[in-house]
This record gives sequence, C-alpha cells and structure tokens, in this order.
Amino acid sequence: MKNKNCFIVSFALIGFLIISDVFGQVATSVNPNASGDRRFKIDTVFSVLPIREDDILFQISVWRRIDLREKYNQPLFGSGDTKNNGIMNNIYRAIVEENAFEVFEDEGFKKPLSIAEFQNNFWIAANGDSIFVKQLYYLDFKEDFLFDRHHSQIKFDIKYLELVMPSPTNANAGQKTIGFIRYKDFYNYFKDHPDAKWLNFQNDSKSMTYDQAFDLRLFRSVVRKYTNADDALIADLVNPDHPSPELVAFLNSLEFEYKLLDMENSLWEW
Repeated sequence: MKNKNCFIVSFALIGFLIISDVFGQVATSVNPNASGDRRFKIDTVFSVLPIREDDILFQISVWRRIDLREKYNQPLFGSGDTKNNGIMNNIYRAIVEENAFEVFEDEGFKKPLSIAEFQNNFWIAANGDSIFVKQLYYLDFKEDFLFDRHHSQIKFDIKYLELVMPSPTNANAGQKTIGFIRYKDFYNYFKDHPDAKWLNFQNDSKSMTYDQAFDLRLFRSVVRKYTNADDALIADLVNPDHPSPELVAFLNSLEFEYKLLDMENSLWEW
C-alpha cells in the first residue's frame, strides 16, 4: 500500500510538471496572460493601440497636416462663421476650462506650457494682434505607419497632435507652433465628451466623437515629412532653384502616400 501511494504521488507530480511546461511555452504574443516570459514593452504614454514592440515588424514615422479649410475636413473645422464648435476651439476649452490634459512647447514633451502661455500662443499673433479661432486651420500630427505581425495588419499609430498658427494668421512672420498634445490624452478625453463632434452636415444623427472620426480616418491630410537621413521636411528636400518648389513638394508628398498605399495593397500578394 505504501508503494502504491508513492506511485500515485509521483505520477501526479509528473503530470503537474508536464502541464506546467505546456502552459509555460505558450507564445506570449498569442496569449499575453499565459504563464511564461511576459516582459514586453507597450507604448502606454502616447499610443492608444496596445501593440507590443516585439510585434512591430516594420515601422516608419510620418508627419501629416490637416488643413481644416478643405471641404473634406469641414466636419472637423466646425460650422458657421466663428467655427466655435470646431476641433480647435474644443481642444482649447478642454485645456483652459477643464485642464483636461497637458500641453507642451516641444515634441519631446519635456517643456510643459502653463495655461497663460498656451492662451497667449493660441490667441496672439507675432505683432500682438488678437486672432479668431477660425484663423487657426492647421492641425498637424505625427504617426507611425507600421506592420503588426501578431495581427497581420498595417496600422496607423498616432503619437501626438501639434496645433499650428499659419503664417498669414501670424502676421506673415512664419507659422508658429501653439503647442503639442499627446494623442492618447486627446483620444481618451474626447471619447467621453460627445458634445465635441465630427459634424455630419448631411445627417446629424451620424455625427461622431473625435476618437471615432480619427479611428475611421475621416479627414484628409498631406504628408509633410517622413523618416529620412536628413530629418528634413519634404519641402526642404526640393531643389530651391526649381521654378515651382511648392508644387514639386506636393507631388513628392503624393508619391510617398501612394508608396504607402501600394505597400498596404500588395502586402499579401505572392
């Protein structure tokens, strides 16, 4: 009987070790909750996408500009002459009236702006004149164009928004950065504030919150920069002696856009 009990205990121990070994070898990218090595990095500061860094097979950073004056972007710009219900004013109110998220002077997010500094940047041009919110029609952002090998998908991972005062608004003294905002802060705040909306002028019932609009990419943007050895804007890579450098920069931007589109379309071609 004593030998029989020892055999049962030994058999149970072996079975436990086998089961533990099986579960311990589950790929953590498939099931992050499984036992085993779960020490992986995820960008929880800027990104709203839970992408494990080890699952990013390809990535390139892209800087884009949304011109709110374009017809396609009118739902973000707002309605009426004042544009007070547009995205720029809604961001302003979230920061100034509710202190909903931080705003920074630099894209490295090392120099926070006070509310007073942000207000001054937002409303005052280089010559000291006050401006209207409708004169702020540039919304820039940086995103990573990447391939998530775990889900086998191309994804757009927006990192931050940059509020920009156009040069004509800034007394023709060159464009001015008003401030940088973490995209994750913007996203998490406005998903719970349905009063700030991407406006569907054809069907009011289909207006949606900003997080939904950005998830569906309901905007038109132009690529201003992408990862390159010179860390230069597309416009700066054009020969300045060309008779139409702005047109060449725009065409080069479209060419890069089509390359991204072609990469995505041909991803599974054999």
